[in-house]
Amino acid sequence: MKLLKMKSIRNILASTVLAISFISTAQDIKPNEVEQIMKKVADWQIDHFDGLYSGHTKPHHPLDWTNGALYVGMVKWAAMADDDKYYNWLKTIGEENEWQLHRRKYHADDHTVGQMYIELYRKYNDEKMIEPTKEQFNFIMMHPSQSSFHWKTPYHQDRWNWCDALFMSPPVWAKLYKITGEKKYLDFLMTEFKASTDFLFDKKESLYYRDESYMGKLDHGTKIFWARGNGWVFAGLTNVMNELDPKSKEYKYFLGIYKKMAKKLLAIQTPQGHWAMSLLGQDFYPTPETSGSSFYVYGLAWGINHGILDKTTYGPAVKKGWNAMVGHVTDDGMLGYVQPIGAAPGKAWPDKTEVYGTGAFLSAGSEVYKLYGGQ
Repeated sequence: MKLLKMKSIRNILASTVLAISFISTAQDIKPNEVEQIMKKVADWQIDHFDGLYSGHTKPHHPLDWTNGALYVGMVKWAAMADDDKYYNWLKTIGEENEWQLHRRKYHADDHTVGQMYIELYRKYNDEKMIEPTKEQFNFIMMHPSQSSFHWKTPYHQDRWNWCDALFMSPPVWAKLYKITGEKKYLDFLMTEFKASTDFLFDKKESLYYRDESYMGKLDHGTKIFWARGNGWVFAGLTNVMNELDPKSKEYKYFLGIYKKMAKKLLAIQTPQGHWAMSLLGQDFYPTPETSGSSFYVYGLAWGINHGILDKTTYGPAVKKGWNAMVGHVTDDGMLGYVQPIGAAPGKAWPDKTEVYGTGAFLSAGSEVYKLYGGQ
């Protein structure tokens, strides 16, 4: 009797989600409404910057990767907004931290904030904003890590041996190459990115393992490909390609991976518009998750905007995905259903959020806005 009741509740929930999905995908997307929801989410996040919304006991350090991912999206919103307060907010963070990267010299997570520094440098042309990043990256190039990619070997995370890293550090190297014209940054990026991809990329599935510890493991009979982990990669590819000449061999290398992932992502999007936390395990992870899904919306919309992906084929996935993400923004601007910090498929809740989820949402909005005619 109890089992029957639980099945009945699950069926009702599934029907409700499908009904919401039908309504959200039918809605047209208007550029001014994209701007409005982005502003609401950005303002809420700034007002709650030190909030504790997913179980951690103290606010993240301003230079932590969690906030670094927020800034990646926030600076895209700042470029769209009519109000300089967003640039000023980001600039204050840089100034208060003397434009330093976070504490670990080699660790990709602690490089993430460099993406925001370089974007502010592009706006203000102030060398002090990028000098510490250049100095640290020059040191890394002169003293490259010799660590193994194998999980749990000494200093293994001094190289990009987990897929999240491909969002955190590579775009900084690409941006340094673009603003300086010094090919040494691009050469280092290519060597390390290729080594990481050779290690983590499953050619059959066109997806990345989070790290070596998930290779060969199954979850309900499916390979384990973490949604946010692959979201980090997909958005990272996009942010790297933004800095490269589309005619270059380096760009074409990243484009090849990007297209394979895009094709796979189109095939495995859920009917509700999000992507399952275990990408191949929709049946076992029905809960929406907005950080990984927002990164996919971002990357797919970017591909259409750049003439890489066919709009007729990929446009409906972007529309459905964006409407699903907007459906999880509360009335006051909090993005819900952001999976807490982790490394694998898990759980998410409507009242739990995280700064990196906001960053992903703002990144997605910046490309959806352009896709639907925003200037």
